[in-house]
Amino acid sequence: MTGVEVKVEGLSKSFGRANIWSDVTLTLPPGEVSVLLGPSGTGKSVFLKTLIGLLKPERGSIVIHDTDLVRCSEARLYELRKLFGVLFQDGALFGSMTLFDNIAFPLREHTSKSESEIRDIVDEKMALVGLTGDERKLPGEISGGMRKRAGLARALVLDPEIVLFDEPDSGLDPVRTAYLNQLIIDLNAQTDATFLIVTHDINTAQTVPDNIGMLYRKHLAMFGPREVLLTSEEPVVAQFLNGRRQGPIGMSEEKDTAQAAREMEEAGELEGLPPLKPQLQPSPGVGERRAVARRRDRVLQMLHTLPPAAQQAIRESYEDDPLPYEPPTGPIRQPGLPPKRTAGMGFAAPGATDVIEGYDPGYDATPSVRPSPSSRPRWRRR
Repeated sequence: MTGVEVKVEGLSKSFGRANIWSDVTLTLPPGEVSVLLGPSGTGKSVFLKTLIGLLKPERGSIVIHDTDLVRCSEARLYELRKLFGVLFQDGALFGSMTLFDNIAFPLREHTSKSESEIRDIVDEKMALVGLTGDERKLPGEISGGMRKRAGLARALVLDPEIVLFDEPDSGLDPVRTAYLNQLIIDLNAQTDATFLIVTHDINTAQTVPDNIGMLYRKHLAMFGPREVLLTSEEPVVAQFLNGRRQGPIGMSEEKDTAQAAREMEEAGELEGLPPLKPQLQPSPGVGERRAVARRRDRVLQMLHTLPPAAQQAIRESYEDDPLPYEPPTGPIRQPGLPPKRTAGMGFAAPGATDVIEGYDPGYDATPSVRPSPSSRPRWRRR
């Protein structure tokens, strides 16, 4: 399987009069790993359910393979859902079925494969997630981590082009979460599928993704290369990444500006962002992630549009891998999109257009035109 681009434009979702989020626009690059962060109750899981068509948005579009999932027929939506694999928070396994039958269920439900073919596929997926030999166990007989891996094997059994992870670290201790994070990277290297992870785990957000988005105040405050959020000086980012009480995020809802300012003044000097950690690499023998080269070209094309701290972090990440050409200097916008109205660094008052100044939260999907090696100018590091 090979990853596919997912293009979301102006998506809005409400339940009755309660607005969950509005005007969400982002593009999941094909084959890359993206993470969606945000305070509890901001609608991250709702976003995943909307992506696969389980919930219908009031406005916007979700385009995959030139088809808008919001407006297509039920028959077409049924077919497109087969492109998705979903790992739910609790694994969502059938308690009365063995692990083998749980993982085989989508194949028996959606294909006409013979039992011998199903066995070969299930054995392959169980080996991928390290569950060989556990085929006859019931979900109640295994640990939470094993249930997560069984759910992941089931999510992969139809060879999806897009895999969604709804808080995969939920209920796991830090050690098992670290193992699961490594497994996600290894699976991405082996499948080249497009991954989107909803998580609250800061270590996962710091070490796993190529791209990070953040839902805040009913909007997508930012989405783009991981370095943008992980180097942002915004108070909500620093509060979230440090897991501290002082800042704009409250227990039940966002605090008003005056309350947040009082708390920050009372607290005095607080530490800034955690140190930028290196991204996880595939385990030895797994092979390289094909998305790495694609991301590198894409990020370098948009480098001049990113905040200075993010630019510096990207430069440092390529210190041992010289940049092949001079990054462009003109503005980059997605074709057909109007210029965006910015509001500071993306965390404006509710209702404002939440984007980083000078930074487009989408990406330019146009392949870069690269000169021949002999004529390539070298990018001069400062």
